[in-house]
Amino acid sequence: MAANAHAGSKKNKAALRKVDNFIPQEMALHISSNDGAFARGPFQLRSSLRSGLASPRSTGDNRPPMKNLFCAFLLLPFSTAAAAEKNTAPNFDVQSAGRFAKLALACVEKEYPNKISHVLNSDADVAPPRKLTPAFYGCYDWHSSVHGHWLLVRLVRTFPDAPFVAPARDALRNSLSAENLKQEAAYLRGAGRASFERPYGLGWLFQLCAELREWDDEQAREMSANLRPLKEAAVERLKTWLPKLSHPVRIGEHDQTAFALGLMLDYARSTGNQAFAKLVTDSAKKFFLADKNCPLNYEPSGEDFLSPCLAEADVMRRVLSQKDFASWLKDFLPQIPALPPQSDRPTVDWLPAAVSPDPSDPKLAHLDGLNLSRAWMLEGIISALPADDLRRTALAAAADAQRRAGLVAVTGEHYEGGHWLGSFAVYLTTQRGIQRGSPLK
Repeated sequence: MAANAHAGSKKNKAALRKVDNFIPQEMALHISSNDGAFARGPFQLRSSLRSGLASPRSTGDNRPPMKNLFCAFLLLPFSTAAAAEKNTAPNFDVQSAGRFAKLALACVEKEYPNKISHVLNSDADVAPPRKLTPAFYGCYDWHSSVHGHWLLVRLVRTFPDAPFVAPARDALRNSLSAENLKQEAAYLRGAGRASFERPYGLGWLFQLCAELREWDDEQAREMSANLRPLKEAAVERLKTWLPKLSHPVRIGEHDQTAFALGLMLDYARSTGNQAFAKLVTDSAKKFFLADKNCPLNYEPSGEDFLSPCLAEADVMRRVLSQKDFASWLKDFLPQIPALPPQSDRPTVDWLPAAVSPDPSDPKLAHLDGLNLSRAWMLEGIISALPADDLRRTALAAAADAQRRAGLVAVTGEHYEGGHWLGSFAVYLTTQRGIQRGSPLK
C-alpha cells in the first residue's frame, strides 16, 4: 500500500507540473483545502487525464484528494469583482509561447495523418495533400494548417527574440512561397470547390493575411505579396456567397456563420477594405440583429468548439455602438447575471466549463477548444460594454474560468487536439480579436 501511495504521489506531482507554467506561485498561495469549496465549482475532472489526479487515496488518509487540489489551481476564488475585471489568469510569456510554437512547428510540415476535403473531377485530381495544396497540407487539415501558420507569425511578432523565431521563420518561408500560393489559389478556384473551407478556413486565411500585413518586416511583406492571389480568390468567393446566404448557420463547428464573420470583419478593417467590411457588417445585422433569448442552456453540443450564442454576441459587439450593443445583449442573453462590483464570489454557474470525455478522439476533443473560444468571446463582449455595466463582473469571472480550463488542456499529448489547440490558445492569450474588434468610428 505504501508503494501504491508513493506511485500515486509521483503521478500527482507530474500532472501538476503540466500546469506550472500557467499557475504563478503567488496564485498557488491562495489554494484552500476546503473540499466543499471545490465541489461547488463548475468543472468535472477528466477521468482518464491529468495523470492520476483522480486516483482514490488509501483508507484512513484524510488529506484533501489531489483532484480537489488540481481544481483549486483552475478555480482560484475571486476576492472582489475588481480581481475578475483585472483578469487574474496567468500572464502569457515567452515560455508559454515556445510551447505553442512547438506544437505548430511539429505539424505544419507533417502531412499524415490528413483529413482532406477534396472534390474529385477526374483521375487527374487524385494526389497527396502536398501536391493538392502545397502551402497548407500539414496539421491534419487545411484550416488547421492555415491557422498554424498564423500562430507562428503571431508569436514571432510578439516575441521577436525568442528561441523559436529562427525555425518559425524557416517554416513560414518554406510554406508561403510564391509558387506554393499560386497553386493554392488555382486549387481554390477549381471546379466543384465553391464551398471549400467556407467560411471557417477562409476566415483564418484572412487572419494570416492581416497578421502579415500589420508586421513591419521584410519577410512578412514578401509572404504577404505571395498570398495575394489566394486572398483575392477567397474575397471573391465570399462576396459571391454572403449575399446568397439566406440564413446563418448556428452550429458549434466549422460551418458556423458568426465566428467566421468576426474573422472576416477584423481582416477587412485591418486592411482598409471598406467594401468587404460593409458586406460583412450588413450580413451580421441581417442575420442577428433581431435575435432574442439565445438558448445558452442548450450548449454545448457534444462536438462543439465554438459557442453559437457567444460567437453571435462577439460579432455583434463589432458592428454595434456601445450603447446599442449593451441593449441588444440584454435581450439576447438575459441569463448573464448582473452583479454589484463588490461581489465577493462572482458566479460562473451560468456557464460551466466543458470537459472532453476523450481528448484522443478528434471530434470529442473539440470541447477543449470550446473553453478557449468561449474565453476570448467573453473577453470581447466585456470590451464592448460600458465600464459601469453590472454584467461585467460575471462575464469576467466566467472568462477567467473558461481560460483556465482551456489552457490546461493544451498539452500536445494527442495529435487530435495538439494540431489546433495551440492556435486557439494564442488567439486568446494575445487578444487578437479584441485588438481589431472595435467598430469603425
